[in-house]
Amino acid sequence: MAKSSEVVEQEPKTTKKKRTTKKAATTKKASAESSVESKPAADSKPAAESKQPASKPEKASESSGSRGQSDQGDSSGSGGSFSHGDGGQGSSQNDNNRRRKRKKRRGSSSGSGGGGGSGGGRPKSTSSAYPSHILPSDEQLEREAEELERIVAASGGKMVDDGLTIADFQRMDHKEILSIADKEGLEEFHQLPKQDLIFKILKARAAKQGIMFGEGTLQIMSDGFGFLRSPEMSYLPGPDDIYVSPSQIRRFGLRRGMTVRGAIRPPKESERYFALLKVEKINGKDPSVVHDLVNFEDLVPMHPEKRLLLETSPDSIEMRIMDLVSPIGMGQRALIVAPPRTGKTVLMQKMTKAINENYPDVKVIVLLVDERPEEVTDFKRNVGKDVEVVASTFDEQSGRHVAVAEMVIEKARRMVEFGEDVVILLDSITRLARAYNSEIPHSGKIMSGGLDSNALQRPKKFFGAARAIEGGGSLTIIGTALVDTGSKMDEVIFEEFKGTGNSELHLDRRLVEKRIYPAIDVAASGTRREELLMDPKELELVYRLRKVLADMNVVEAMELLKSRLGKHKTNAEFLISMAMG
Repeated sequence: MAKSSEVVEQEPKTTKKKRTTKKAATTKKASAESSVESKPAADSKPAAESKQPASKPEKASESSGSRGQSDQGDSSGSGGSFSHGDGGQGSSQNDNNRRRKRKKRRGSSSGSGGGGGSGGGRPKSTSSAYPSHILPSDEQLEREAEELERIVAASGGKMVDDGLTIADFQRMDHKEILSIADKEGLEEFHQLPKQDLIFKILKARAAKQGIMFGEGTLQIMSDGFGFLRSPEMSYLPGPDDIYVSPSQIRRFGLRRGMTVRGAIRPPKESERYFALLKVEKINGKDPSVVHDLVNFEDLVPMHPEKRLLLETSPDSIEMRIMDLVSPIGMGQRALIVAPPRTGKTVLMQKMTKAINENYPDVKVIVLLVDERPEEVTDFKRNVGKDVEVVASTFDEQSGRHVAVAEMVIEKARRMVEFGEDVVILLDSITRLARAYNSEIPHSGKIMSGGLDSNALQRPKKFFGAARAIEGGGSLTIIGTALVDTGSKMDEVIFEEFKGTGNSELHLDRRLVEKRIYPAIDVAASGTRREELLMDPKELELVYRLRKVLADMNVVEAMELLKSRLGKHKTNAEFLISMAMG
């Protein structure tokens, strides 16, 4: 009998079918169906992972009568003939096969390809790093917001906001934070890291006042909720981000890039983030005005008419020359064309300081993409505290460069919708285009230098957002474009952006070789429709100056212009002397 049993196991399926009766076949079919239906429930796995094709269990049950019965016993949980002979071994082998297939599907589910069954590849979700148990529910936040309203009403109907937010604490050095912790009466705090110390201070202030405030720029995730990110951290995700629920986003019409300020609470138990309870201000204004705003795309663009003067002192020769040869207006789309080591970074720093000094009401944002870390530190220390410096360094992934740029441009768009004047200084648009070329899905159409034909669509959208708005508000973008780098891709990027700006400032390597700064090519630089920015008499004198300099080479023209400007304290004095002499 044992011998015949072994023969049955090794014989083909057709031989085994002949030996089974009609009744056994019916029993096997029923057991296969029951195993298919009950197996997912027994495994308690997601449907996409545990669902198996119906044909496989049937084949397994047809291999022998005892295997079909053992599968049935295993699925029903009643024991049956599971403990007898070959049936148990066959069932365990089938289970092992199923487990291997599930592991394969789980391994491939994060990729772009499909797996077996319905559990194929799924795109990565933006919110995959935020499981539900670390975030508060909408209902919970609504209850806490109602409780907050009752507390506020009992205390006189007004919340006391002392102006200090998480971002303000992040800007402080460690000594300042230690002194605040001492005033709050904290104990054993001297050895704590900065972030933990800030967290303890905020909790202590909340315990005393019953409330604390937070502020940040909104980033909305794919699942509908959002976080308030800090510009001090260049909008990187961090433990001190503030969670914003989907119901708040819908109720107030919040959009990506809005700066939101409101009452917050610290995380509870398993939660990981601060949570926004009540929206107090959106871009510094009452939340009710958001519904009356016009979308950025629907605003009417105009030629720049309000001028941004860069002259600050007699020694600011670079800015004085720019005012003469390439004036900048609110809403300008300016391109600084610069070979390597021609002083573009120093020029950008001086422009930033000049705009911030002459126009304190204008919001200035410096965006450094794919930059050296020491240059980022140098910028932050030299341009002043009122300037927002957002940076991604060259050792970060290209996706990070893209994310930073998109966050900055969305924030600027929202500010323009509120009627504000914004200036973005971008260094550089070439490196931003390179980052987009690495990140976008490739179309298969490759241009010279390995640049995808679709890679420049979004950088052009970024640069094209610069405009003056009819009725108030403007977005000025001053970006640098790298040339003469030896890269064919950089050359193609510059050619694509060459005609998109309405102002260009060209730097020349020949001046750098002579150690003449600023290395500005006067003849090649200029602004479209500069008559809208200059007084007619000033424009006439500038034309006369250009005619004189046009007959000289680049080096002679810059040396003459610098010597003449050095004899006068202001550009106005210089032009008057030209008119008189």
